[in-house]
Amino acid sequence: MFYSIEDERVTLRLKAQPSASKNEWCELYGDEAIKVRIKAPAVEGAANDELRKFIAKSFKLSKSDILFKTGQHSKFKIVTFPLNALVKAWIIHMKEK
Repeated sequence: MFYSIEDERVTLRLKAQPSASKNEWCELYGDEAIKVRIKAPAVEGAANDELRKFIAKSFKLSKSDILFKTGQHSKFKIVTFPLNALVKAWIIHMKEK
């Protein structure tokens, strides 16, 4: 499963594609992750910063709410952040794809 929910926080498993033409959520990457395209290059943390901003904007969260549990130097990442109604709706949408 690409996500887990515990104590009003959601944890997502992501496969990041840096240097894309735009920031966007893509499709399931296997059964265990969501592919996300990020326009920033994977240089000196730029893609991670852009990913943090993209997640915050997508779910109307503060950038400081987005925590990287693993993958700061990898394309495969695990991030955690507060669960809200936008996140719940997005999870349902992604499961239906």
